[in-house]
Amino acid sequence: MNQPPLTAPFRIGDLEIANRVLLAPLAGIGNWFVRLQARRHGAGLAVSEMVSSFGLHYRNERTMRELLRIHPSEHPVSIQLFGHDPDVMASGAAVVAEAGADLIDINMGCPVRKVRKAGAGAELLRRPGLAVALARAAGEGSGLPVTVKLRSGLKPGDCSGVDLAVRLVEEAQVSGIALHPRSAAVQHKGDPDYGLVRQLVDRLEGSGAPVIVSGGLATAEVARRAYRESAAHAVMIARGALGNPWIFEELTGRRAAPPTDDEIVRELLWTLDRAERHLGPRRAAHYARKFYPWYLERLGVTGSEADAFQRTEDLDQARSLLREVVEAPALAA
Repeated sequence: MNQPPLTAPFRIGDLEIANRVLLAPLAGIGNWFVRLQARRHGAGLAVSEMVSSFGLHYRNERTMRELLRIHPSEHPVSIQLFGHDPDVMASGAAVVAEAGADLIDINMGCPVRKVRKAGAGAELLRRPGLAVALARAAGEGSGLPVTVKLRSGLKPGDCSGVDLAVRLVEEAQVSGIALHPRSAAVQHKGDPDYGLVRQLVDRLEGSGAPVIVSGGLATAEVARRAYRESAAHAVMIARGALGNPWIFEELTGRRAAPPTDDEIVRELLWTLDRAERHLGPRRAAHYARKFYPWYLERLGVTGSEADAFQRTEDLDQARSLLREVVEAPALAA
């Protein structure tokens, strides 16, 4: 099979995506500025972190103010919803459309116990009829193209996710499928089976619904290999993008060399500034702690120096620490 290059555009429903390198939904992380960062560095599309359809239906203040916030420069943007009630899903999807999203994605792959106990995420693999109803409701409620992200199955050897993906396209007119070819039981352990993605590509041939490969794409090299092995239409980068927006430049041919220390520092400072704008100084200081290790490791900052960032109580303190690190002889050399 002759695949187009990752730099080639493709379509999800009636929406053209500039290239085939996407940012995956990152739970607790994929807010507007993380998505905007990915787009700045070349991602063709970024998908939001999971947003509760119930939170949108009931106009929960935090959900509406923070999770549904869309930056004007990040379009096209997809908002990922989760839930277990079709009527509520339709209502939540309508709110997303009103907010200006271009696509809706539905999470049918989250392996986290709390999400599954509520009948959402990967638990929907047990109830394919409900899964189809939810996808159909999202499309009817929003009028937007709908995609679904799901796992290959619940347990190793289970391929129910592949079968469900076919039903979602055929019965709910889903516009695209992102498949993480590991079971929910193993979460992020073990090797993804990209052959399962290829099977889905074959089964959906002629449907017009692109298949996006996700899972285990930690480096640009691995992502390219997964793209070839899976015969997918696009790749979706998750953990490989954490503190590494340059992976999108690598995959779209804009970069061959790793980022310099100066680039890493500037990107972290950019992130801190946007976190402060998003959450306010106090909350942003605590929220930023999850970001520090990703960038500091790239700078070679470990041990007690790195730990000091986790004890900061405000962003100005973190910025001062970063200046000290940058000016240290080992890094400045």
